[in-house]
Amino acid sequence: MILQKLLENLHLLVPYQGVDPEITSIENDNRKVQMGSLFICIKGYTVDGHDYAESAVKSGAVAILAERPLPLDVPVILVKDTTRAMAVLADAFYDQPTKNLRLIGITGTNGKTTTSHLIEKIFSDASQKTGIIGTMYTKIADKTIETKNTTPESLTLQKTFKQMVEAGVDTAVMEVSSHALDLGRVHGCDFDVAVFTNLTQDHLDYHKTMDEYKRAKSLLFAQLGNTFNHHKPKFAILNSDDPASVMYSKSTAAHVITYGIDTKADIQAENIEMTSSGTRFDLIVQTEKYPVQMQLIGKFSVYNVLASIAASIVSGIDINAVIKSIEEVTGVSGRFELVNEGQDFTVIVDYAHTPDSLENVLKTIQHFAKKKVYCIVGCGGDRDRTKRPLMAKIAGQFATDPILTSDNPRSEDPLAILKEMEAGIHGVQYRIIPDRKEAIQTAVQEASEGDVILIAGKGHETYQIIGNVVHNFDDRLVAREAIERR
Repeated sequence: MILQKLLENLHLLVPYQGVDPEITSIENDNRKVQMGSLFICIKGYTVDGHDYAESAVKSGAVAILAERPLPLDVPVILVKDTTRAMAVLADAFYDQPTKNLRLIGITGTNGKTTTSHLIEKIFSDASQKTGIIGTMYTKIADKTIETKNTTPESLTLQKTFKQMVEAGVDTAVMEVSSHALDLGRVHGCDFDVAVFTNLTQDHLDYHKTMDEYKRAKSLLFAQLGNTFNHHKPKFAILNSDDPASVMYSKSTAAHVITYGIDTKADIQAENIEMTSSGTRFDLIVQTEKYPVQMQLIGKFSVYNVLASIAASIVSGIDINAVIKSIEEVTGVSGRFELVNEGQDFTVIVDYAHTPDSLENVLKTIQHFAKKKVYCIVGCGGDRDRTKRPLMAKIAGQFATDPILTSDNPRSEDPLAILKEMEAGIHGVQYRIIPDRKEAIQTAVQEASEGDVILIAGKGHETYQIIGNVVHNFDDRLVAREAIERR
């Protein structure tokens, strides 16, 4: 695409007259620049892309998009905000790929990963080719790619969606983080269905207040658009049991479909029965009742399933096919995942890293725990400090044997993090074992028949970040090795 044609997608106050090179790629990382690239200078948290513009030109960049004048021998196009402009240009360069997909976005504090995988399975079972973008990985049809962020930046997103279109993907499911919404990473994404799971405390290191956190998530529903296309309707799927849904309902012009357990909803679960092997409930859709016997455990799992059912029904999937798919699901990696080596006690690894998610998992365990409940939990460094005492408080409240340990301490002193956690736990016996591997080994060594061990916080992660070093560490492997050694 020639430069002038690409720049036509920006508003009229971005004038450009000059040479008109062919743009073969758009990059915001100077290390990826090749001959024919348009290099976009982005101001990041630690580096400023403007400082790398000269290097990009030497690598073959034929034009630069910047926020300030730069003395270079190639065209320098000036805009007020390169991040916003990048989203516009990426959407145009990759030929607006999300208009050729059914795009389902999921936001909320907890449940995004599980819900996205449930939806993806339902659509796959319905003979659709699917794609998924989220915390664990990106999947384009049958190809899986590692990811760094829950929601990539706009340039990566649009390139990924273009690859999905080229691979024949029909439906893409994406986790949409509050950071991504606030930073404009999903600008240009044409969502068809937006799903809200829940809102509880998290990411206050970034958003500062819960009101600001809630506002950021509302953007997904506002960005569904303000028009009605009866051939391709837009839907907002909202959790009627979460008070934030009132705001989100007012934020969107799309059709609103609610799901819930405790309050009246369009799609509802009644008569929930939980065991250690699964959950049964009656699914109510309008006036019809359908029995559901799923292998997932817990009330939080019922919410995820209801959200998935709602997103699938509004997308035209038959309800009976949806239920069949749900009943076949055995679990999602790192989400209430059992580590079973034939031992006579239960070991569960879960991604629970917020107060609400930890409480939900521990309450679920109480439904089938007969004896002791060990809870191994830590908090990440360089993240929301206010939730640290809350996490410890919940572990002490709902577990008989809480063990406070390290998560990903990053640049912080692990002992300082544990001290802040310790401030929230009172009146119960607990232990502090800073070394996460030792904490897991201790619980496994002590556990007796019928006990339950919950290893919380890291779930599917296969690493631990200590300082600036990323170490190989998988809670599931560590637990498995400890069980085998015992």
